[in-house]
Amino acid sequence: MTTQEPQITDVLVAAHGLKPDEYQRILALIGRVPSFTELGIFSAMWNEHCSYKSSRVHLRKLPTKAPWVIKGPGENAGVIDIGDGDACVFKMESHNHPSFIEPYQGATTGVGGILRDVFTMGARPIACLDLLRFGAPSHSKTRRLVAGVVAGVGGYGNSFGVPTVGGSTAFDSSYDGNILVNAMAVGLARADSIFYSAAAGVGNPIVYLGSKTGRDGIHGATMASASFEADAEEKRPTVQVGDPFSEKLLLEACLELMASGAVIAIQDMGAAGLTSSAVEMGAKGNLGIELDLDAVPCREEGMTAYEMMLSESQERMLMVLLPEKEKEAEAIFRKWGLDFAIVGKTTDTLRFVVKHEGEIKADLPIKELGDQAPLYDRPYVLTPRPQPIDSSSAIAPLSNRDALLALLATPDLCSRRWIWEQYDHLILGNTVRAPGGDAAVIRIGEGPKGLALATDVTARYCAADPREGGRQAVAECWRNISARGARPLALTDNLNFGNPEKPEIMGQFVGCLEGIGEAARALDFPIVSGNVSLYNETRGKGVLPTPAIGGVGVIADVALAAPTGFSGDGHALFLIGETSGWLGQSIYLRDLAGRSDGAPPPVDLAAERRNGDFVREAVLSDAVDAVHDLSDGGLAVALAEMILAGGVGAAVETLPAGPVHAVLFGEDQGRYLVSCPPEKADALLGSAQERGVPIMRIGSTGGDALNLPKEAPILLSELREAHEAPFPDYMAGNDRAFYDKDVREDADARR
Repeated sequence: MTTQEPQITDVLVAAHGLKPDEYQRILALIGRVPSFTELGIFSAMWNEHCSYKSSRVHLRKLPTKAPWVIKGPGENAGVIDIGDGDACVFKMESHNHPSFIEPYQGATTGVGGILRDVFTMGARPIACLDLLRFGAPSHSKTRRLVAGVVAGVGGYGNSFGVPTVGGSTAFDSSYDGNILVNAMAVGLARADSIFYSAAAGVGNPIVYLGSKTGRDGIHGATMASASFEADAEEKRPTVQVGDPFSEKLLLEACLELMASGAVIAIQDMGAAGLTSSAVEMGAKGNLGIELDLDAVPCREEGMTAYEMMLSESQERMLMVLLPEKEKEAEAIFRKWGLDFAIVGKTTDTLRFVVKHEGEIKADLPIKELGDQAPLYDRPYVLTPRPQPIDSSSAIAPLSNRDALLALLATPDLCSRRWIWEQYDHLILGNTVRAPGGDAAVIRIGEGPKGLALATDVTARYCAADPREGGRQAVAECWRNISARGARPLALTDNLNFGNPEKPEIMGQFVGCLEGIGEAARALDFPIVSGNVSLYNETRGKGVLPTPAIGGVGVIADVALAAPTGFSGDGHALFLIGETSGWLGQSIYLRDLAGRSDGAPPPVDLAAERRNGDFVREAVLSDAVDAVHDLSDGGLAVALAEMILAGGVGAAVETLPAGPVHAVLFGEDQGRYLVSCPPEKADALLGSAQERGVPIMRIGSTGGDALNLPKEAPILLSELREAHEAPFPDYMAGNDRAFYDKDVREDADARR
């Protein structure tokens, strides 16, 4: 029985996220009123999430090429050559809106989707990372969202069998109604065995693989392309449901099928499901696609063509196969207990034809579905650049000793152990440097070669000065990888912003991209994949501009990867890089002095490269035995983190010139803290001076405390309590677990 389709009205068009002028474009393109299924297809292909209609103009300005780049943006994931015939395949994507609506399932399917993007290219996933942003800890929903998202990330990754080795978590009230859940996956393949999505050959079978199609996730991509209003909870049915065990079977079946030589093209069914995967395969190959939905395996009865085309059920793939390999391919998938169905064929018509129950439900020009999607060069207003502040006047009402203990207990600086201990970061047995330091380090196979992986962004910098914030996000990722001794090779990004129809928000986007592009060029750190997530806004309030950066570097021998923690007493402690005591936009200024003004620290990209190259060479030549880059919280927080990581104290004897509080807590860029055995200290100092690298011996390691100038010693036990206790206490229900300036001032006033 044929289902009666609704009449196309202005209200129905608007409900599909299409503006009146966009609908007029559709009418002009096809010369008639679209069917209900066709309207759904246009909605899926022309929404922000799939078409990048507000960002494509600016994304083209980013550097994407280098001699080691095998495939840049435009495929499921980026691919780089890491030597010895090996390729690294990686990408980051967002699952923000779904994770706010349903945190566990939103996070699980975010992880599942990014894993599929990687193994769709023929790579076996070896690691995951994340970048999470939540609302203020005091907000009524934050604790529940943190618990659900962390459980979802761990639940999927642990069950699938890939380690989650690193990430970044921060809090800000701008995320109260719109959290960010960005997932990154990294895989390995042979450089000559990469699989792509462009269909080839006329009359070749199109095969549906994996799990059955249900009604979950319908309009998921459209929902992700709109702001939240009061109806956020009503959008729960648009959130997909993931099954990591099915995905593990899908991974093994796909890799076995690829090895058989049967695969011509392959595409993950991600956002917009069957629609986007089929259209993209055909359009990229300059071919038409004909689908027969009667053959699509469904887990629910009576599904319409509209529902099947827009479903975002998880763990599904679409492939174009060699006809002579059909039986062999089917046998492989049946062996793994997965669905295998021939649902269509390639044609030479350049049309996208969808049939169901003997009727043609859609007949559209396939190239124009993507190529003729709206492209907006939206008006923008660049954020005015703020003026630097006088750091000598920005003093918290605390001693430097108490300031450090307070900062270690703040939401953005306290230990994330509660999070990463829920992730199996050791599965597969190749994690060399685990979460809790700078970049994670993963051994490749039996080694000795490995990869260094990191995710970074400082959103408050991006809000104050988008261009400088974009530069800093790339530079910090570069430092994290360099601190391990790895050579940074390439980036993926996840550009999280508010409503691009607001000129000030579009100005943040443009400014951040300018900075990202400048830093990526200066550091030979090309961007090979990524994702744009706009309309991260609830009831008119947007999130801080958060252009997440994920980086990959290579190290020839993972045994040389520098640890974060001090390893022994009596080692020399050196500060590398220029220190001016820059407190503008610092954690110290915000959380202790109650100010959020000033310019963020400037990024000198030439100095970043010089200092990073020097540190990397020092690590690889065994000239240093511990390294940590300086970022949030500055020198004092980096010292505390190195002490806690190694269980060895330190004494600071000399500091750079300037107000002591600014020198200790300023967030000047391009800096590293390193330790080395005393017999190597003079050589390290001389080498730095020969290279023009700013270096200063500031003290030595040893004991069970941190000794700051003119302050009482801070015992290791005090540091650990301040750093480790807040997060688990907060998640256990203690609303005052974190250091909070207003709370402490109220308590002081009562005393």
